[in-house]
Amino acid sequence: MQSRGVGATESVTRDLVMSDEDFERIRDYIRRRAGISLAPHKREMAYSRLAKRLRALGLARFDSYLALLERADAEEWEYFVNALTTNLTAFFREPAHFPLLADHVRGLGRPPRIWCCASSTGEEPLSIAMTLCETLGESASRSRLLATDIDTQALERARAGVYPLAAAQAMGEARLRRFFLRGTGERSGWAKARPELLGMIEYRRLNLMEPQWGIDEGFDAIFCRNIMIYFDREAQTRLLERFAQRLVPGGLFFAGHSENFSRQTQALRLTRNTIYQRVAS
Repeated sequence: MQSRGVGATESVTRDLVMSDEDFERIRDYIRRRAGISLAPHKREMAYSRLAKRLRALGLARFDSYLALLERADAEEWEYFVNALTTNLTAFFREPAHFPLLADHVRGLGRPPRIWCCASSTGEEPLSIAMTLCETLGESASRSRLLATDIDTQALERARAGVYPLAAAQAMGEARLRRFFLRGTGERSGWAKARPELLGMIEYRRLNLMEPQWGIDEGFDAIFCRNIMIYFDREAQTRLLERFAQRLVPGGLFFAGHSENFSRQTQALRLTRNTIYQRVAS
């Protein structure tokens, strides 16, 4: 266990003690484990998300939890990463991307291969799957749709495919009727993706910081939206080069609305706002 710094500032307004040194160790751990660059102003967020675990373990101080974490098995580290991972998503978020995806896959002349690499609770890969069905008809079932995320709890929810009805209704009544089943009785107020839609998606846990992804195939499109903002510039550049290697020439890389990588790699060329294309060479 690392020693506590002399004169470290401790929280006096919360029931659990978190020192400045504790927070810096948390920032270091999540950066090394998941590549996430946790900003200094995220201290209260880190406290609130990890506090539940400390209380469950009967711990009153964050230094005690961090000492336990250093000796812990993979399951406890998994909890730590899950707690600090942000899962903000929605069906057809950033909707301008999906008609462009439709145009792209329509011109391939073969089943598309698509990777959604920050799939969260499943709304984004399901939106991609619905787009493929609307564009390709029955042949959409032959598509390859890989969805990965570091958060195991989010992946469990994605595999279940159950969402609040209000969230599903936001995509429109026609899509809701075609692609979802409405809950009744005790399940009223919920909607579940139809089995044939869920069956199009392979969910897998993957940490983008791992040196080997276990993915050798080339993709026609990669969605990596609103996740790279949590990485520092060096990690972003390294990931962009790796993503480019997993795109076929002419393949598309979809970034988030607040992300711009046009000066960070020669392998991807900005074709329109937030959409990049793999350079042929």
